[in-house]
Amino acid sequence: MGVVFGDIGTSPLYSLQTVFSIDHNRVHSTPGDVYGVISLVFWSVTIVVSIKYVGLILRADNDGEGGIMALAALVRRHVPTGGKRFGLVMLLGVLGASLFYGDSVITPAISVMSAIEGLEVPAPDLAEWVVPLGAVIITALFLVQRFGTAVVGRFFGPVMILWFVVIGALGLGKIIPNPDVIKGLSPTYAVAFLLDRPFVAFVAMGAVVLSITGAEALYADMGHFGKAPIRRSWFALVFPCLTLNYLGQGALILQHPTDVRNPFFLLAPSWLQWPLVVLATAATVIASQAVISGAYSVSRQAERLGYLPRLTVRHTSQSEGGQIYLPAVNWILFAGVMLLLLTFRSSAKLATAYGLAVTGTFLLTTTLFLLYADAAWHWSRRRLVLFGLLFGLLEIIYFAANTTKIVHGGWLPVLIAIIVATGMITWRRGGRVVTQRRTEKEGPLGGFVDWLDQCQPTRVPGTAVFLHPDVPTVPLALRENAAVNQVLHEHVVIVSAISHNVPHVGRRDRVEIEMIGRKEDNITRLRVHFGFQDDQDIPRALRVARKRGVDVDPDDAYYFLSRITLHRGPDPFMWTWRKRLFLAMAHNAANPTDYYRLPEARTVVMGAQVKF
Repeated sequence: MGVVFGDIGTSPLYSLQTVFSIDHNRVHSTPGDVYGVISLVFWSVTIVVSIKYVGLILRADNDGEGGIMALAALVRRHVPTGGKRFGLVMLLGVLGASLFYGDSVITPAISVMSAIEGLEVPAPDLAEWVVPLGAVIITALFLVQRFGTAVVGRFFGPVMILWFVVIGALGLGKIIPNPDVIKGLSPTYAVAFLLDRPFVAFVAMGAVVLSITGAEALYADMGHFGKAPIRRSWFALVFPCLTLNYLGQGALILQHPTDVRNPFFLLAPSWLQWPLVVLATAATVIASQAVISGAYSVSRQAERLGYLPRLTVRHTSQSEGGQIYLPAVNWILFAGVMLLLLTFRSSAKLATAYGLAVTGTFLLTTTLFLLYADAAWHWSRRRLVLFGLLFGLLEIIYFAANTTKIVHGGWLPVLIAIIVATGMITWRRGGRVVTQRRTEKEGPLGGFVDWLDQCQPTRVPGTAVFLHPDVPTVPLALRENAAVNQVLHEHVVIVSAISHNVPHVGRRDRVEIEMIGRKEDNITRLRVHFGFQDDQDIPRALRVARKRGVDVDPDDAYYFLSRITLHRGPDPFMWTWRKRLFLAMAHNAANPTDYYRLPEARTVVMGAQVKF
């Protein structure tokens, strides 16, 4: 409750206000338009969020992880490797993740601004303080991220429960004297609105989609808490309270058409408006938290799939292994949010940029889910077509309605998505080429052991630990030391750190030991297994190996890292600007010395140059 539903839970702050103000108040405060809009909102939330995401999409979890990248990886397991569908799946995942980043930048700005703009209802003179207060609150939000979503969730969880109870009660207070507004729950009013005023309804749907923003963040945050708590919270509290509030705003607009300027805050009596602004501000901080934590999850998934460089990941909860903090992602998002806040300076202007990224992600998620249901669950063609028509057609209409916003700010999330997607695809492509070149330089481990037996380099006292991926090649640092210096340590340990999607790996399963070559070669290969909650502390893992008979003292050993120095070459596999982008991303990857908890004084970095 404290993290997952912040985004969609604060949509009532601005969604109906935007619907009735869009395109110079083209949607009127008449019963036909009000009932039609309320019906569109209710059935959008029901179909897209309740049925699609909460009911179906949450079933497609990748070892407990959610989000479009996790879904793409899940689909990839069930389609033939190397086929056209295999490549298409990951491209859709990258595009969806990129659009999600665009949403993650806009949501904190529009949510916080819409809450603070409530100050203008009881105190219009405070309008000039809206932007400075928004900047302070957003800065504080990003500063506390390092303490983890568990801390933020515990602090704001009770506030969020209070938020839903209050907005539900405010809506109910207007429904009771105006019960006719309940008619808006009938889908017939949405259909009548679409038939009677098709163009106006089409424009309105571009703003109605604001009521379902946060559905993708809900899915991306599944790895933080699990699907069962999300479902219970949604149906027990969130969905009913949102419905009551939207109905209440509709009743208010019918009763007082001029209140359409800010129907959410005008639902409250004057004595409650100040406390409501404070509560709304706290709730919008949670809205921001929903997409921020979702961005962390998507970024980690992209890293695991090879679309981002190694990221510094900090686990922030001892009980929930999926709760993580990514400093680099955090501060990039912060810079983007502050730039938007200071550029647009109001929620109304930000609303014009909102929606395109959300609806684009919806469409891509639906496509990937259909591919997964076909490949893994073996749905019949009739069932696939029915699902595609029910959700895909609605989302296509939403997407088309939001394309009208492109010239008014809708280009912004598209630009962000293009930048992110370009970076991901460039890293993936460049990484494959660099790995190929590196593998050629390293050579097979078996051939290297045979060469040692023939050349017999000088053995010096001590233990050398070489960190190396879990591949059957020679660590570059080991090859360079033996071939160039003609020196080999008395004991050689090759360590491969392998990550698993479980919270912890027990001591008994932590280390696999394999002897390489002859006994007198003294070369040992260790595969060290870590859970996502385990600290990837290599010296500690070596102590476990020592107890199992490996002749290694982590306090005396020297640690060797193989580092590739990249240079742009004439190879035309990528354009020059993309090579420069790849080099910049590689330069900013997490430091492996810190990542693996290696002692700096006894860590040696060796490697070779690679042109690509």
